[in-house]
Amino acid sequence: MAAGEMIITIGRQFGSGGHEIGRMLAAQLGYDIYDKELLKMQAKNSGIAEKVLETYDEAPTNSLLYSIVMDVYPSMNYVGSSLNQQIYQAQFDTIRKLKDAGSCVIVGRGADYILRDCPNLVSVFITASLDMRIRRVAEYEKCSEAKAKDMILKADKKRANYYNFQTEKKWGHASSYHLCIDSSVVGYDGAVKLICDFVEIRKKNLGY
Repeated sequence: MAAGEMIITIGRQFGSGGHEIGRMLAAQLGYDIYDKELLKMQAKNSGIAEKVLETYDEAPTNSLLYSIVMDVYPSMNYVGSSLNQQIYQAQFDTIRKLKDAGSCVIVGRGADYILRDCPNLVSVFITASLDMRIRRVAEYEKCSEAKAKDMILKADKKRANYYNFQTEKKWGHASSYHLCIDSSVVGYDGAVKLICDFVEIRKKNLGY
């Protein structure tokens, strides 16, 4: 990666606006953004069906996954390493390739850990108060607040299990990231500004 190029990874609590903040950030900086697009890249690079990758997406590895997927896709044949290993390796390889592809924003998928050895990495975690997340999810999903809360708790547990299993760090812990931001305090625009300011400081310290 050329001097001056940066990789920004964004982990996020469900309903915190992390995905939207990532899109706003990428647009402001003129960076590429990778989120669900990563699944398509993985499918293309690995030959593993995109629907299978969607089933796995940010889910914890477990012994039931292979049987579940094979029940849905009985015609698929995986030889050698387990399906879990193949899918995670495909994701790992895809994200590693992005470190040489120019400045970008990567949302989720443990990218901060996979790219932890990159000197031009800025890892961010977006959080927000539970009350605000409930309101955001209820409005977006057009559901009750009780349903929204249930969705949030399940999604956060899924993300935490995946991250904690695949990395040596703890999902959502400040020590796991360079920068943690509460979007319920600073808003989306404020979060984007904070990240941009942090990136500039990081560039200066790197001598860019």
